Amino acid sequence: MERGKYQAMLDRETWDYIHDVERWFPPDILDRPVDEQRKVYDAMCRAFHADRPSGVRAMDIAIPSADGPVRMRRYFIPDGSSSVVVLYFHGGGFTFGGLDSHDDICAEICAGAGLAVISVDYRLAPESLHPASFRDAVAAYRWLGDQDVAILLCGESAGGNLAAAVAHAARGDRHLLGQVLIYPDLGGQAGSGSYLEHAHAPLLSLADLAVYRSIRTGGVMNHQDPTLWPLQDSDFSRLPPTVVVTAECDPLSDDGRNYTGRLTAAGCRAYWRNEPRLTHSFLRSRRTVRRAQAAFEAILADTSALAKGSWPY
Repeated sequence: MERGKYQAMLDRETWDYIHDVERWFPPDILDRPVDEQRKVYDAMCRAFHADRPSGVRAMDIAIPSADGPVRMRRYFIPDGSSSVVVLYFHGGGFTFGGLDSHDDICAEICAGAGLAVISVDYRLAPESLHPASFRDAVAAYRWLGDQDVAILLCGESAGGNLAAAVAHAARGDRHLLGQVLIYPDLGGQAGSGSYLEHAHAPLLSLADLAVYRSIRTGGVMNHQDPTLWPLQDSDFSRLPPTVVVTAECDPLSDDGRNYTGRLTAAGCRAYWRNEPRLTHSFLRSRRTVRRAQAAFEAILADTSALAKGSWPY
């Protein structure tokens, strides 16, 4: 790719990561059939997968819902004492990913924050258009709430959208402890701010984003639907304590700023951290890029603090 202004903005470790991703998942991949794209994406995820931390166990389960079973994977530390569960929604543009694609990240959240994590295998587009993924996310939340545990929502990219949409749908619920959103797509409108400044950012461009959004909706987008775009909700009251972490070199970074602004204006606790000189998907580089490792450690600290009922900022 043409490095342009990112030549100076991104360090060598980050460029090495970008090149590793593009060797597996090249920029022109979106021109191929979806089933072929998924095979390539899954192969990339396997190549980047790190071993689960020792002591973390995992168990696959399926829960009933009105739309059929929803598969999930529970990560836990035997004899762990916390009653808080992180409900995690993976990234992948609503088109890719599943229980295996973010398996190591979930396991490391479990170990690093000392919390049980449940990853949700929500339905993907284009086979299942919006609101299918949202309905699966809500079903997972309601099932977990029926277990009478405190729930901390967490999601990355597309999963950040789902986590926020669930938080809005569940506002005021006594089980909802907080949310941690990692470079989420919350439905900001292209045409200003980071959408212009980083329209050609490595690993997620504005053109890429438009493709993923179109696939998710079948090309029919209602920009006033908060289950699709949480940022467009008219009510931001009674939402839980929220930490949003974005990457500076990402068209979505202003979604984090604007979302936390709406929350604080409504009297909610919210904090936005825009990680400098990082790109979309930086969690996958946490083992090789020092900036990403520090950002991940901060996310773990935020998650742990929210689980304890304390506000870290």
